[in-house]
Amino acid sequence: MRKLSIGIIDLVAKAPTKNMWERVMGANFASIMPQVVATWCEEMGHEVTLVTYTGREDLLEELPNNVDIVFIASFTEAALLAYALSNLFRSRGAVTAIGGSHARCYPQDAQKYFDYVLGFTDKKLIFEITSDCSRHRPFGMHLSAPQHPAELPSVRERWKFIEQTTRKAPFIKIVPLLGSLGCPYTCDFCIDSTVRYQPMDPEAMKEDLRFLLGKFKRPHVAWHDPNFGVRFDRCLDAIEEAVPPNRIDFIAESTLSLLSESRVKRLRRNGFKALLPGIESWFELGKKSRTGKTIGMEKVEMVSEHINMILKYIPYVQTNHIVGLDGDSGPEPFELTKKFLNITPGAFPAYSLLSAFGQAAPLNLQFQENNRVLPFPFHVLSNSQMNIKPKNYSWPEFYDRLIDLLKYSFSPRMVLRRFMANGETAPRILNIVRAISSEGSGRIKYFKEIRRRLDSDKPLRRFFEQETNEIPQFLVQSIRKDLREFWDWLPDGALTHDPNAYLLSQQNGCACCNVMGIKNP
Repeated sequence: MRKLSIGIIDLVAKAPTKNMWERVMGANFASIMPQVVATWCEEMGHEVTLVTYTGREDLLEELPNNVDIVFIASFTEAALLAYALSNLFRSRGAVTAIGGSHARCYPQDAQKYFDYVLGFTDKKLIFEITSDCSRHRPFGMHLSAPQHPAELPSVRERWKFIEQTTRKAPFIKIVPLLGSLGCPYTCDFCIDSTVRYQPMDPEAMKEDLRFLLGKFKRPHVAWHDPNFGVRFDRCLDAIEEAVPPNRIDFIAESTLSLLSESRVKRLRRNGFKALLPGIESWFELGKKSRTGKTIGMEKVEMVSEHINMILKYIPYVQTNHIVGLDGDSGPEPFELTKKFLNITPGAFPAYSLLSAFGQAAPLNLQFQENNRVLPFPFHVLSNSQMNIKPKNYSWPEFYDRLIDLLKYSFSPRMVLRRFMANGETAPRILNIVRAISSEGSGRIKYFKEIRRRLDSDKPLRRFFEQETNEIPQFLVQSIRKDLREFWDWLPDGALTHDPNAYLLSQQNGCACCNVMGIKNP
């Protein structure tokens, strides 16, 4: 196999940003797999350049030159930037590949703009791609390993790539680790719901943690597990064997069902500083919140009591809420969230709007069968943009209630209450920064603009009501402004996609096939 010059681009951001939260924390949202693929490629003897784009850099200046193949890791909101980069590198003679959540969610669309579209990716698959390294056009190859890799390169092995990314974090420098892959739960709205749960080797976890203790005076580690601590004792035993008490600050996303008081106390003893449990709904999904069939105000009180217990031991708790679920109707879901905030003042609320990301989750098939998915351009498709027509709300009513909830959540009064309820300096500062930047005032401003245009911008309203698939100029201009010089590299047709491609691929019997019936080469 010939030695290749390989570029790897991790798109943490979709565009340049001046947002305070993203500028402070952006580098800490870097993915693990780009570092893993870079390490594998070096082990195969290739020359590798990794670029992590956080929105603070001049991306055009950062791009590697004279590469044979480029791997781009992208979430869906950054997909148009990824498409433009692929077009740019193809013009220079390079072969291009895309991985990450967008490649898993929208493989049919990505195949139009990349030579390789990757699902689950292991070292064998990377070897096959770099050995082939050939153009597959006009329709790329969709490739996937049978499952997630059984093991990943250690922190020591990928340290050079971790270090270059942490240097971009101006204050807090966080290293991502994995204790498991996949998920044991079956929430039908989640990308991991159909992925087999797979715990990582505890010996590898211990080696990684010991290595980090030699690199930082006090390391900060974020567990990227979809649900940390499913095998709780196994994970905590490994941490306790490798790390002296309270020497590493840990962040983890978990479920309330795993967080009994005895376990939370143990997490505190071992340096856990932030937990991100999912609440999702006051009327559904009681298994993960440890509330069973309890709904409504009774569930609010149960969850509040649980979160307040956690806050006695863990200084930073983010509660994750999904807005716009089909089980919601009227003012009650929004008013219940306000009541939750009133009796749980220390929790930071993170709101995700119900969205269907292609073939990410089984529930998306139902939305597509019912013709409820809107073809929002990928660049604006995130948890801040609901692309599913609400079941029980008109669009104006939904945005009115959403804006009211956010204004309440991030009002000066609630920000002050959150500040007073958190006893440590770092959580207080982070909560204020988030409230006055993208997640608070930034979202309110954007949602108010959408709400205003629902009354005044007829093309936009017709798009929201599914009377037309023509992308509103308001969205087109915002995308053009974000992409800047990369707008000229955006391939023809990239602004639009078929929101029902997943359904059509299932009807055709192959999720890897073109929605137009073209087969993989």
